[in-house]
Amino acid sequence: MENSLIFIIVILPLIGAALNGTVAATNAYRKKQIWGEKFAGYLAFSTIAASFILSLYVVFVKMAGMESISCTPYEWIASGGLKISLTFVIDHLSAVMLLVVTGVSAVIHFYSIGYIHGDESSIRYFAYLNLFVFAMLLLILGNSMPVMFVGWEGVGLCSYLLIGFWYKEEERAIAGKKAFIVNRIGDFGFLLGIFLIFANVGSLTISEVNHFFQANSINYSSLNFFWTNVAAICLFIGATGKSAQIPLYVWLPDAMAGPTPVSALIHAATMVTAGVYMVCRFHGLYLAAPIAMNVVLWIGALTAIFSATIAIYQNDIKKVLAYSTVSQLGYMFMAAGAGAFVIAIFHLMTHAFFKACLFLGSGSVIHAMGGEQDIRFMGGLKKQMPTTYLTFLLATLAISGFPPFAGFFSKDEILWNVFASTHSNKVVYVIGAVAALFTAFYMFRLVYLTFFGKFRGTHEQEHHLHESPKTMTVPLIILGILSLIGGWIGIPKLLSGQAIPNFFDEFLEPAVSKYGHVEIGHYGHATEFSLMGLSVLIAVIGWFLARSIFRMLKRELPDPKTYKGIPKLLWNKYWVDEIYNTIIVQPLKYLSTNIFLNISDKKFIDGAANGSASGWRKVSSLFAKLQTGNIQAYGFYMIVGIAVAVIVAMYVF
Repeated sequence: MENSLIFIIVILPLIGAALNGTVAATNAYRKKQIWGEKFAGYLAFSTIAASFILSLYVVFVKMAGMESISCTPYEWIASGGLKISLTFVIDHLSAVMLLVVTGVSAVIHFYSIGYIHGDESSIRYFAYLNLFVFAMLLLILGNSMPVMFVGWEGVGLCSYLLIGFWYKEEERAIAGKKAFIVNRIGDFGFLLGIFLIFANVGSLTISEVNHFFQANSINYSSLNFFWTNVAAICLFIGATGKSAQIPLYVWLPDAMAGPTPVSALIHAATMVTAGVYMVCRFHGLYLAAPIAMNVVLWIGALTAIFSATIAIYQNDIKKVLAYSTVSQLGYMFMAAGAGAFVIAIFHLMTHAFFKACLFLGSGSVIHAMGGEQDIRFMGGLKKQMPTTYLTFLLATLAISGFPPFAGFFSKDEILWNVFASTHSNKVVYVIGAVAALFTAFYMFRLVYLTFFGKFRGTHEQEHHLHESPKTMTVPLIILGILSLIGGWIGIPKLLSGQAIPNFFDEFLEPAVSKYGHVEIGHYGHATEFSLMGLSVLIAVIGWFLARSIFRMLKRELPDPKTYKGIPKLLWNKYWVDEIYNTIIVQPLKYLSTNIFLNISDKKFIDGAANGSASGWRKVSSLFAKLQTGNIQAYGFYMIVGIAVAVIVAMYVF
C-alpha cells in the first residue's frame, strides 16, 4: 500500500481507543483492574504524539515538491455508477489541519493525564479522547464526501460521549444530548447537500466536485445556478451545527459540562473547526455559488458580534470562553464568505493555539479552586498560580489582537479582506471591528476578575490555592509560546516587505487557488496601514475599558438576578434557549407524546397487535372447548378428520 504512513497516522488513535476501551469495559465487567489510569493516559498520549511526529515527517519530507500524496487502504463502495474508495489525501490544506489536530490534541492529551487523575472512569475518558481524534482525522483526510461524512458523524458521537462524560449528573447528561440532537439538525442539511451534488455532478470525490463547478460556472443556466447555491447552503447548514453558528450555536456553551480538556479539544483542535474546514475544502463550489457565499459571510458576521455581546456578562469562566469560541468561528466564516479561504484557515490555526491555552488555563484555575467556575468568587490568583496567569495572559493578548501575538496577524487579515474584498462590504467590516472591541473587553474582564484584586472566594478555597502540576503547566507553556509566535509564519508582506516571506500563504495558496479566488479591491498601502492601526487601537480601547472597571475592583460583583435592561438581556443570552424551548422543543414533545405516542403508537400499532392477539385468543377458546379429556371423543374426532382428508384427496386427485 503506497504511502502507508498516512494510514498509520489515521489508525494509531483508533488503536489507542480500542485498547483503552476494551480495558475499561473489562475492568467494569470483572471489577478488576488490568492497567491503571496513568498507563491509559500515556498510551493515549503516545498514539497521538506518534501521529503528530509522523505527520511532520509526511508533510515536510514526503510531500516536498508535491501537491498532494494519497493512500487507499481499500475500495469501499462499488455499486452501479457509484464508486467510493476509502482514500486519504494530504494536500497543503489538509496538511495544515493534520498538524493542528494532531499537535494540539497531543498537548491536550498530556494535560489530561494530570487533570483526570483520580476519576473512576479515567480509562474510558482516554478511549473517548483517542476516538475523537481518529474521527477528526477521517473528516479532514477523507478524499470523498461519504468518508468525510463518516468522520463528521464520528466527531458528533464523540462530543456526545465526552460532553456527557459525567452522565450521572443530570445537567451534564442533558448537555450531551443537546449537542447530539442540535448537530443532527445540521447534519440533515449536510446530507441533503451531498444528495444534491451527487444527483447533478455524478461524483462525490471532493476534487472532482470542485473542478466540476469551476469548469461549468460560466455556462450555468438559471436552474443550475439555483441548485448550486442550494447545495452550498445545505452544506453550510451542516457547518452551522458543527461550528456553532446562528441558529445552531446553542449546544456549544452547554458543552462546558464535560471535562475541561474536552472543552479545549472541541473548541481548539476538533469538531467546531470542521465546518470552517469543510467550507474551505469546497471552495470551488462556494466560488460558483455567490448567494451561498453571502450567506456564509453574513451568518459569520452576525454570529461574531452576537456571541461577543453575550460573553461580556457571563460569570462562568468556561462559558465566557465558549461564547468567545462561537464569536471567533464567526470571524473564520466571515473570511471564507469574503473569499479569503487561506486567512480563514490561518485564523483557525492561531485560534487553536490561544483557545486551547485559555481553556486549559481555565481548567488549571478550576482545579486550584476545587471546582469553582464563577469568576465572581475568584481574584488575586496570579500570586499563587504564576505560570497559569502568564500563559493565560499571553493567550488573552493573542485573541484580543495585540501585536506581535498570533491572533493579531490572523484577525487583522480577516478585517482587511472583509473590507477590501470585492465580494464583501463595509458594513460587515464595521460589525467585525465592533466584535473585536467586545472581544478585548470581555477577555481582559476575565483576566482581571480571575487573577487581580483581592481573593473573593472562601477561606477554605484560599487555603488550598496552588499551581497545577507539571503535566498541566508544561502544556500551558507550550501553548502560551505558540500564542505568541504562532502567527509569525503568516506575517503580511505589507509589514515585512520582501524580507520575511509569508510562509503560511505560500504553503496554502496552491491548495485553495486552483479553482479561482475572490479579488481584492484597489486600495493603497496607506489604507491597509490605517486599518491595521485601527485594529490595534480597538484592542487597546477594549483593554483600557476592562482595566478601568475591573483591575482593582473593591466592591462585590452584583448578583445577575438584579440585572435590568441590557445587562439582563445579555446575561440571559437573549433568551434564545427559552425561545427554542417554547416554539420548538415543547411543541415537538407534545406532538410526540399526545399524537404519535397516544394515537399512532398506542391506538394503531398497539391496537393492531393487541386486537390480533385478542382475536386469536377467541379462536383458541373455541378449540379449547374440544379439549374434553374424553378419549372416545378424541378417537371420534380423529376418524372424522381422516375421512374428511381422504374425501378431499379423492376430489383433488
